[in-house]
Amino acid sequence: MEARFSRTALLLGEAAMARLHGCHVAVFGLGGVGGYVVEALARSGVGTLTLVDHDLLSESNLNRQILALDSTVGLPKTAAAAERIRQINPDCRVIERRSFFLPENEAEFDFSSYDYVVDAIDTVAGKLALVRCAQAAGTPIICALGTGNKLDPAQLRVGDIYETSVCPLARVMRRECRKRGVRRLKVVYSLEEPLRPDPEMEAAALAESQASGSTRRDIPGSTAFVPAAAGLLIASTVVRELLAPKAQAK
Repeated sequence: MEARFSRTALLLGEAAMARLHGCHVAVFGLGGVGGYVVEALARSGVGTLTLVDHDLLSESNLNRQILALDSTVGLPKTAAAAERIRQINPDCRVIERRSFFLPENEAEFDFSSYDYVVDAIDTVAGKLALVRCAQAAGTPIICALGTGNKLDPAQLRVGDIYETSVCPLARVMRRECRKRGVRRLKVVYSLEEPLRPDPEMEAAALAESQASGSTRRDIPGSTAFVPAAAGLLIASTVVRELLAPKAQAK
């Protein structure tokens, strides 16, 4: 076992590390949550990572996104993530897909080739399409729900979509999943009531975002710790489930 993963191997064992090296995880969305998912999976020894995001890194990402540095502002998030992974584990195979995932382009992705799918995108339509595609392929998926306008990472939970409460995005996803006959869906969500951003500052941030071409209708406040904690919670769930006996039998 090479030194870079020796401390993880002390806990998981060499057979588990070999299993992770043979796994392929797709991460859709490389923002505040998804960037930390990728970071932790790369540092855990996952052997192949497909990275899906269409966006460029901006200065407004610097407060919370691990991929955002002065030196990476302006770069595609997929490119910044790929280079970071190479610095962590050169043996990790990275597949960059600079794409905005929507139902219209879902056929471009082979969900049966992934051992796990991570949904860290913002749009409900995209999330629902990811769930449908992953479940149709028999590939496990975990979805990140709202981390914006939150301050307390201790209130994050892993659970089924139908166990969720408080989170506005969870409410929408519960309703839409019921309509589509989705019986179960693993999610990370927060029990914290969302805070209300300062209206004037929010309006200014939204105007600036729309001036740069964004179609967003709101700009949530965000911190360095809640999205990061959600991403690490997702990554730990993925690693543990990849090593579960059922996953090994896939």
